[in-house]
Amino acid sequence: MQTIPLVDVRAEYEPLIPRLEAAFREVLEGKGFIRGPNYWAFQEEAAAYLGVKRTIGVANGTDALVLALDALGVGPGDEVICPAFTFYATAESVVRRGATPVFADIDPATLNLDLEDTAAKVTDRTRAIIPVHLFGRLLDVRPLVELGIPVLEDAAQAFGAPGVAQQGAISTFSFYPTKNLFCLGDGGLVATNDEELADRVQLLSFHGSRDKAAFDLIGYNSRLDELQAAFLRVFLPELAGWNEARRAAAARYSELGLGELVELPQDEPSHVYHLFVCRSRERDTIRTALAEAGIASATYYTTPLHLQPSLRYLGYEPGSLPATEQAGAENFSLPLWPGIPAEAQERVVDVVRSAVPSRV
Repeated sequence: MQTIPLVDVRAEYEPLIPRLEAAFREVLEGKGFIRGPNYWAFQEEAAAYLGVKRTIGVANGTDALVLALDALGVGPGDEVICPAFTFYATAESVVRRGATPVFADIDPATLNLDLEDTAAKVTDRTRAIIPVHLFGRLLDVRPLVELGIPVLEDAAQAFGAPGVAQQGAISTFSFYPTKNLFCLGDGGLVATNDEELADRVQLLSFHGSRDKAAFDLIGYNSRLDELQAAFLRVFLPELAGWNEARRAAAARYSELGLGELVELPQDEPSHVYHLFVCRSRERDTIRTALAEAGIASATYYTTPLHLQPSLRYLGYEPGSLPATEQAGAENFSLPLWPGIPAEAQERVVDVVRSAVPSRV
């Protein structure tokens, strides 16, 4: 029985291996391993792709969040509103700055922040709001911007989504190897149209220094690796095609009738489907059938952040974020990557259909 993985990153980069090898040799021969020519060139290319004035390459997506919060002046005594239905790094970065995460509930249809609940959580201590463009589906952050509080877009799962990084004060990305735009290791990016914020992030990422002689800020050692920048320059021109292929694969699941069996992710034109996350009260039955058929699946944030052991001190109780907790109990992702064979998707849907009755 042939197995079907959840994602197949090698299928994306395998046709590009000759170009990746050439980029590797170029870095070896150039010997500019830290903040070399690819580091600076990728920052310019990424800014042009995103349609922003500046980007700063950093070591990973978590550092990108910490650096952005630092640049915004977030620190002890401040509150930062964010979802609890997201990866741990979103809240972890807030705590690392000595601030307090304040969790707002999510919209059950989109799984992104509930705008009304977010507005209700604003206090005179709120220093920033972090909406997460979860699983590649953009949240329209303009209502949050209108609250007059800096908006930090956590776009780790949404590079290439039309309009991403266009509305908030500052945005962050991850290039973890399973992301839509990925490198072959760790990497991250901060993007902004605010030159002052960009200059501050650039300084902070390099020990608070411009020249390693004068140190203007207490900073960090967080720079995008030159080799990873070289690889990202190979991948970036492929991204639009990859994202279109993801959208086509998502549409195919719908065409195959999967929506008759489970709740599909809500589509919208800028959704780039970092993951294809469905919902069902019969999730465990479905996942068992998939596993028996050699088909990978996964669940996400089954214990949301407000119930995580390290954040118990915040005082949230089960039931305090009902939509978040229900999503954690029902969500599961199905195989999807650019170029996933149609017959693989047909097999996935057949197995799900055999496991649960039609909802229609």
